[in-house]
Amino acid sequence: MAYLLDANVFIQAKNLHYGFDFCPAFWDWIEQENAGGRVLSIDRVRDELIGGDDELAAWAADRAGFFVEADPAIIASLQAVSRWANGARYEPAAIATFLQVADYYLVASALAHEHVVVTHEVVAHSTKKIKIPNVCIALGVGCITPYEMLRRERARFVLGPTAA
Repeated sequence: MAYLLDANVFIQAKNLHYGFDFCPAFWDWIEQENAGGRVLSIDRVRDELIGGDDELAAWAADRAGFFVEADPAIIASLQAVSRWANGARYEPAAIATFLQVADYYLVASALAHEHVVVTHEVVAHSTKKIKIPNVCIALGVGCITPYEMLRRERARFVLGPTAA
């Protein structure tokens, strides 16, 4: 089991709680965990991040190995996720959008490889947009927040002595 990170985890980390300039330990931790095969994401999330043309885009571009490509194992999972989306009570535009974005592949990859999806999204009952947690619940895929992941893994970002 590994944690599969949604684009919003990276974006909110950079913009809010774990900026590169004041909390490099977060970024070091996810890279360390990636090296151990415990934290990763998918190439479609990387594509979203690179589209940002900022410090996060540069970070993502330099870490191609962090973002795995779709493999044959997810084909059946893509079909299962698609069947669920088409059978759920969402508006046609919501389904069409979902089947074109990284979220679709993220959930399918998690389903195929028994990973846990990590996202800031929350369950929603709107028919206008398909949210990752709704799909995960319906398909029996684990889905947690980044904070839950950090707590489960006992990540520690401890200040040490500062240089003079």
